[in-house]
Amino acid sequence: MSRFRWPLRLAGAGLLAAAAAVHLDLYLTGYRTIHVIGPLFLLQVIAGFAVALAVLLTPLAARSSQLPAAAAAAAAACFAVATLGGYLLSLWVGLFGFREVRTTAGIVAGLLEIAAFAVLALLAVGSAAPAVAVVAAISIAAFAVFGVSVATASGGAPAGAGSAGAHAVLRTDSVNGVTVLTDSKGMTVYWFALDTPASSACYGTCAAYWPPVYGTPAVAAGVTGVTGALGTIRRANGAIQATYDGHPLYTYIGDTAPGQAGGNNLNLNGGYWHEIPVSG
Repeated sequence: MSRFRWPLRLAGAGLLAAAAAVHLDLYLTGYRTIHVIGPLFLLQVIAGFAVALAVLLTPLAARSSQLPAAAAAAAAACFAVATLGGYLLSLWVGLFGFREVRTTAGIVAGLLEIAAFAVLALLAVGSAAPAVAVVAAISIAAFAVFGVSVATASGGAPAGAGSAGAHAVLRTDSVNGVTVLTDSKGMTVYWFALDTPASSACYGTCAAYWPPVYGTPAVAAGVTGVTGALGTIRRANGAIQATYDGHPLYTYIGDTAPGQAGGNNLNLNGGYWHEIPVSG
């Protein structure tokens, strides 16, 4: 087993660092503005890189004993599975009012964390057959739970959204002293600087964090001040997306309740996002 320690150590640290890098990208492109989740996510990123570094440096600092290196590997394996658990909880029930959606980046990070756990746990327990069997069983179980979770998680828009007969009811609300356009649930809607009046530039992970407002727009009865031109575009998948004054409309996953506009003036996913003020 001793000849495999450094390959396993390098692989485990590399997998942890790769997962932390994915999380850093997610933090910079969307998570940083989410209440509570943003700071916790940044702490997780820092911890991920720190734990990966500790896995590499601990055996160099304690050459006379394998115990510190094994302890560092065990701690890193626990960190990997705990991070995965946090992601699964946010998919299942949400955390701090934030419900995660299925994204490619999230899936990649989860797979890296499962692999990191398996490698680091093997490094920690050594070559004893019973211990290796336990690590293998836990890794397989984690992969199975992860697979079921992402398969059943929401990928963004609900099924059937954006069909030709669907309607997007628009309202207004006062957010931070400004009357802004909202969707039917009172969630602030935004426009994206990279869009054109005829097309959206927000797909994939971008559309998961900035869900398009689907359907033909109509102003709710009794709502005043919405004087801009209403229209639609057809997205690449054929869905109908509402527009206002030539801007395709979106909500922001970081807004968890009416009266919030956490996405306003953010430079994320390649461009700026703006709320839509209307006359009161």
